[in-house]
Amino acid sequence: MNITIPQFKTNDKFINRAFRTAYSDIIGSVWKHQNGLLTEPCEVILAGMGYYEPWTRDTAINVWNCCGLLLPEASKNTLISVLCEDEHGLRVGGEYWDAVIWITGAWNYYLYTGDMEFLSMAYTAAQNTIKYFENTEFDESLNLFRGPACYGDGVAAYPDIYAEGGMSGIISFTDFHPELKAERGVGIPMYCLSTNCLYYNGYVLADKMADTLGYDRAYEEKARMMRQAINKHFWLEDKGYYRYIVDDFGSCDHQEGLGHSFAILFGVANEEQTRRILENQYMTEQGISCVWPTFKRYSRCGEEQYGRHSGVIWPHVEGFWADAATKNGRLDVLEKELRVMTDRAVRDGHFAEIYHPTTGEIYGGMQEDCGRGIRSWRSVVKQTWSATSYIRMILMDIIGMSFTETGITFAPNMVAGLENIELENITYRGSNLNVSVNGGGKKVKSISVNGKTCDMLVPTGDEVYNVVICME
Repeated sequence: MNITIPQFKTNDKFINRAFRTAYSDIIGSVWKHQNGLLTEPCEVILAGMGYYEPWTRDTAINVWNCCGLLLPEASKNTLISVLCEDEHGLRVGGEYWDAVIWITGAWNYYLYTGDMEFLSMAYTAAQNTIKYFENTEFDESLNLFRGPACYGDGVAAYPDIYAEGGMSGIISFTDFHPELKAERGVGIPMYCLSTNCLYYNGYVLADKMADTLGYDRAYEEKARMMRQAINKHFWLEDKGYYRYIVDDFGSCDHQEGLGHSFAILFGVANEEQTRRILENQYMTEQGISCVWPTFKRYSRCGEEQYGRHSGVIWPHVEGFWADAATKNGRLDVLEKELRVMTDRAVRDGHFAEIYHPTTGEIYGGMQEDCGRGIRSWRSVVKQTWSATSYIRMILMDIIGMSFTETGITFAPNMVAGLENIELENITYRGSNLNVSVNGGGKKVKSISVNGKTCDMLVPTGDEVYNVVICME
C-alpha cells in the first residue's frame, strides 16, 4: 500500500506529540484482511489493537473523521469489506442497528476522493440498506427506527430493564425477554436518539448521492418526516435537550453525547434547540460523557464507579461534540476537549478506548458479565476512532476544513496558545495538499491557494496545492 505520510507542526509541542501519537495508532491498525466484497486480502483499518476484523460503525467513523484523507486506499477497502450481498441485494452488514452509519462514511469518502465509481456502488448499497431496515426495524406509528444506540453494544448503556438476565451484550435482550420482542426484525423495543439521527442523515445523503450521480431524489419527504418525528418524540422542551431513549418502559431522559452531537451536525436540531443543547449538556472534568448520568446500578458498585457505556469518556464522542460546538461558535468546548485529549495522549503514549470522567485515567467501566454479576471491564489500547477523532478536531475544527462536492473551504479556530500551524502531504482527490495557518488571531485576514486569493480550493487535477491562511 502506498502511504503519503502527513507532516504536522505547531508552536505547541504537546499538540504536535499528540498528533503523531494519533497517526501512529491509526497506522498500527492497518492490517491485511479479506471479508465482505473483498476478493483477496487487502489492507483495511481495524478498530484498534484489540481487534482482528473491521467493524461497520468504526469503519464509517474513522473514514469520516480523517482516514478518507490520510489512507484513502485502505479506507475504500474497509468500507467494501463490511458490505454483503444476499437476497436483499448489495447492502451494509455488521451490527444491525447502526449499519446505516456506513452511508455517512461512504459519502465523506467520496468528498475526500471524488471516486465516482465507488459512489455509484455506495448509492446502490445505501438504497438496499435503507429498504431492508424499513422492512425490518421501522415503526410506522412513530416514524422511528428501533434499535440500540449507535455505539452502545453493552447493556451498561441502558436502563435496568435492558440488563435483566445479567447478559453483557444488548443484542441478547430479546433472548431473555421474547415476550417484549417487536414483531419484525431483531425487534429490540427501543428507539435511540443517535441511531435515528443516523437514519435521518442516511436519507439526506442518499439523495445527495443521487444528485451527484444524476438520478432523481427519492428520500426528501422521508427525511422531512423523520426529522419531525425525532423532534416530536425526543425533544424535552422543559429541559432544553433531547431525551436519550423512547420506549414503553418509561423512556430515558439521560443525555446522550453522540445523539446530541449528531442532532446538531445533521441539522435535526434547529438554531434555538442547538443553543439550548450547548448550554444544557453536562460536561465532566474530562469532557463530555457518552451518556450522563451513569445508571445507579453502577454507581452503587463503589465511589466514582461508572458504567462502561454510561458516565465514562469515549474519545470518539468528544471529537463529534467538539465539532458540533465549534460549528456553533462554542470554541470553549473545542479548547477543553482538545486539551484533555492532548494531555491524556501525551501522558499514555496512545489513545485508549475509554477514560474515567473525573481522573482521566484509562478506565473500562462497570458492566454485567453474563450472569456473573457486575464487574470492572478493561479499556482497549490504541483505539482507532479515539485517534481519528483527535485528528478530526485538528483538521475540521482547528484548521477549519470543510469538504463539499465542489472543494474545500477553510475557517480556522486558533485556540489559546496556538500561533501557527503547518500541515503537509495530505492526499485530496488525487492531489497533494499543504496548509499553513499564520497568526493566533480569531479572524481570517486572507486565504490564498498557490499565491492567488480565493475562498475555496477547487481541485483541477493531479497538482500540489499550497494554502496559506493569515489570521488577525
